[in-house]
Amino acid sequence: MSPALDYRLQAARAVVADAARLAMSMRPPPGGPTGTQKSAQDWLTEADGAVEAFISKRIGELFPDDGFQGEENGQTREGGLRWVVDPIDGTSNFARGRSRWCISLGLLDGDRPVAGIIHAPALNEVWTALTGKGAFLNGQRIHASPVTDTRSAMIEMGWSNRVPEPVFMEKIGGVMSLGAMPRSGGSGALALADVACGRLDAYIEIVINLWDVAAALSILEEAGAVVSPFLRDGGLTGPGTILAAAPGVASAVSSAVNIPLD
Repeated sequence: MSPALDYRLQAARAVVADAARLAMSMRPPPGGPTGTQKSAQDWLTEADGAVEAFISKRIGELFPDDGFQGEENGQTREGGLRWVVDPIDGTSNFARGRSRWCISLGLLDGDRPVAGIIHAPALNEVWTALTGKGAFLNGQRIHASPVTDTRSAMIEMGWSNRVPEPVFMEKIGGVMSLGAMPRSGGSGALALADVACGRLDAYIEIVINLWDVAAALSILEEAGAVVSPFLRDGGLTGPGTILAAAPGVASAVSSAVNIPLD
């Protein structure tokens, strides 16, 4: 792997750590939601814009020739290497002063994920990966779960108001038919990170965006998880469906929820 990419990852880790401190300083106290509700369960807080602007400015100063894309402002710079950020993934949790949220920053080389950082400051956890160099949680190497029996599997499924209820119920029914334990935690990026480190055996989201998964894709690949072809199937330019799973249950989950892995 190029030393230039390794340098970018190390520099970006420092940028995201500073952004995490900013987010924590803006974190609401526990209680009812603080922010603007865009639609059902879809929140926007002041921190979303502030964190994205902070990361965009710092990355632009460090790597002016790189592209940049954020959830709030879209693609603001072009480049062969492109940084993609979700400034607060899990905003509904953040808006209530809960801890399950993160900053997600991924690096793409064209259409190929090459590095990722997921920083969850309220949990004191940082996931990182660089293509060919492994995936890590707080500096310790991580791997996908060794589970092979779906009856002992823990599977999370994200919810979106963009998904018709019958479609959601069909997928969650497929999960339950496996004898698995369904979960929902409100942060797609953290759920994917949990698949990478074995806390979850699979994660499903029917409609999810590039900024939610850009960092996680590198982390999942380096951790040995099996992931559906999100980027190939439209995720580079619009919302798509993702399934990430431990190798031992990936085929069974794919069949049960009808999300192809190839």
